[in-house]
Amino acid sequence: MTALPGTTLPAAVLSEAAGREPVLGEAVLPGLSVPTPAYDRRAVVPSVVHLGVGNFHRSHQAVVLDRVLAAGDLGWGVCGVGLLPGDAGTIASLQAQDGLYTLVTVEPDGSPQARVVGSLVDVRLAPEDPAAVLERLADPVTRIVTLTITEGGYGVDDATGQFRPDDPLILADLDGGAAPRSAVGYLVEALRLRRDRGTGPFTVVSCDNLQGNGQVARTAVLGLARARDPELAGWIAASVPFPSSMVDRITPATTDADRALVRESAGVEDRCPVRSESYLQWVLEDDFAAGRPDLGRAGVQLVEDVAPYELMKLRLLNASHQAIGYLGLLAGYEHVHEVCRDPGLAGFLRRYMDREARPTLAPVPGVDLDDYCTSLLTRFSGDALADTLRRQVVDGSERLAKFLVPVLRDQLAAGGDITCCATVLAAWGRHLDRHLEPGAEELPDRRAAELLELAARERHAPGALLDLVPVFGGVGAHPRLRTAYTKARHALEHEGARDVAARLGAADD
Repeated sequence: MTALPGTTLPAAVLSEAAGREPVLGEAVLPGLSVPTPAYDRRAVVPSVVHLGVGNFHRSHQAVVLDRVLAAGDLGWGVCGVGLLPGDAGTIASLQAQDGLYTLVTVEPDGSPQARVVGSLVDVRLAPEDPAAVLERLADPVTRIVTLTITEGGYGVDDATGQFRPDDPLILADLDGGAAPRSAVGYLVEALRLRRDRGTGPFTVVSCDNLQGNGQVARTAVLGLARARDPELAGWIAASVPFPSSMVDRITPATTDADRALVRESAGVEDRCPVRSESYLQWVLEDDFAAGRPDLGRAGVQLVEDVAPYELMKLRLLNASHQAIGYLGLLAGYEHVHEVCRDPGLAGFLRRYMDREARPTLAPVPGVDLDDYCTSLLTRFSGDALADTLRRQVVDGSERLAKFLVPVLRDQLAAGGDITCCATVLAAWGRHLDRHLEPGAEELPDRRAAELLELAARERHAPGALLDLVPVFGGVGAHPRLRTAYTKARHALEHEGARDVAARLGAADD
């Protein structure tokens, strides 16, 4: 069978009764028909703790560390921690499978390749036993802590870059204690324990899509530590490295079709498989307090300064995904590849990249930006992943603030073109407007109530959305932006997203 998950798997496979095959676990590995870990997982030392064990971590960092283990260095296994009550299902499935899961990577030609990943040798749910998670973090065995806690998980203000002690999760951790609520709370309390016990620091590696993600993590940890114990904050500032990183691998949500493909190809029931593209990139600053594995051998690019790579990815890939999401939904599409196969919308994306994003970027060592932009459109156009537009627009206020607004800010300062940026923001406004209709789905954004209030104001006061300071800071008041936004909003309402995008993509001015 060659049909792919999310596209045209036969109905007979999709309807096959779950549980017919054995459940994935250590005991069934020898009989599987796909590659499995060849190293002795019982001998693996879990010296890396990962906070936020979602699909992306399991398609990316866990895979890199699986390569390290496969090369013979068994000192770098992963203890994966789910931080939220909503993680309970995934954590329970991973625990039942001995931490094992199947990764299905889709090659550029559309062919799927499945293998079992074994680097997760310990899996825990933090709300279930916070003390055990703290002890794992404080254990001298732990040398690196990696994070995928989403762009909004740090309690740092997008507009000012300052720590926000009023963030709801952070607020709950201000008093400390043995039951933190946030990732930042766990880090601060664990570092306190390590300092008091003379254990020494671990290295904190943020793998979230944030400009200067290492600095953001440092700001968050030091901010909470200062509020609790200034001496602890001083020790952290002097001792704990927070290297920045850039990560890239398109990883959609898991579907029933993915599970069916694993049942058929591997002959096993996997309750939490992951599907991703075959492309993987990790650029990481080489700054570690307690050693690191040979990441370069595992495909990681180790550099002194990740900033050029990071800005390239955030402003070209991530910001383009926001454009794809909002304009694509307005145009009636459901998937990323459909948008990028529409010549008008693809032309709009290329105009955004070339005229608005690229002028804000410094040269990136070893990268031809023209080739990089072309490769992004090629990756986006592949239909095998069937990546949904709905996934792109979750927590849009956080993502736009971090991916698109910085481009807008730099272009306004330089007197550059902002047409595409303003059009994407206007498409966001139109998207919010749809959520005001009777029977509309709940808006998947942590600022939903505030956004819908502004969307209602937009109906008689276009531009009201730009007053949202946590997203726009002071740039929302810029006269040129307000004019461009109002013009774009009017065009979208009267011409439609496809025609507007096609017109702008074909324009020479």
